[in-house]
Amino acid sequence: MPVVDVKTDLDALTLTIVADFSAEVQRVWQIYADPRQLERVWGPPEFPATFVDHELSPGGRMNYYMTGPEGEKFCGYWRVTEVSEPDFFAFADGFADEQFNPNTDLPESQNVYSFAPHQGGTRATFVATYSSAEGLQQVLDMGMIEGSSAAIGQIDELLAA
Repeated sequence: MPVVDVKTDLDALTLTIVADFSAEVQRVWQIYADPRQLERVWGPPEFPATFVDHELSPGGRMNYYMTGPEGEKFCGYWRVTEVSEPDFFAFADGFADEQFNPNTDLPESQNVYSFAPHQGGTRATFVATYSSAEGLQQVLDMGMIEGSSAAIGQIDELLAA
């Protein structure tokens, strides 16, 4: 399992996940830059993702949905705010309706995904910041740690392919 650390800080309103991969930074970056690769690792195995729109550039938008075991759709979006290939990208991540309009009943997070050389491979640090402790707790109660860890766990297999 590539996840080596998970920290939740309700005071700082953050969820931080750290993962190590045996591939170079540029190769790990390519997973996020290529929508077909990203689809293979964005959702947990039982909730595969489909990216309808994918623009990994400042001002870009990514719209996606995950399909549940019963065929139900769970939609979301990213609004990309900053990109420094292959070191990091920043984006707002939120829940959406089926037309990809934000679902304001659920929290939006501000995220920074960073990638750095580490022990011959890559250390990825995924930081999500919420606007309130209640919003962070809401996604934690929805299984965000377990779902994210399972999704990240799929990256090793993709890198080995």
